[in-house]
Amino acid sequence: MKTILNIIWLILCGLWMCLGYFLAGLLLCVTIIGIPFGIAAFRIGIFALWPFGYTAVERRDAGAGSLIGNVLWVILAGWWLALGHVVTGVLLCVTIIGIPFGIANFKLIPLSLMPLGKEIVPTDRPFATR
Repeated sequence: MKTILNIIWLILCGLWMCLGYFLAGLLLCVTIIGIPFGIAAFRIGIFALWPFGYTAVERRDAGAGSLIGNVLWVILAGWWLALGHVVTGVLLCVTIIGIPFGIANFKLIPLSLMPLGKEIVPTDRPFATR
């Protein structure tokens, strides 16, 4: 079932959201300081491409560095990526078939705002391994 949902997701919005994250990642990787943020954008981009069957969990070893990084992330890229999820989610919720995919878009908003200190794991092991 999750494969069918992922294929429909890919067609409706997954590819476009993934490209948005990859563009943000490329722009952030231009400078040395932005490389950790770019890697986070690439990680979320892959998650946004194929989200069903995976979930984001808090990392136990994340500290103050991830908090500072998340504040910078929101300023640099997080707000417009979250806005993309809001717009896409609202557009998908217009149709009955698109409602589950709109809800999935809304679930990606917290991750797009604060990705540092999170780990993406399969849903059959919902606890971080670190």
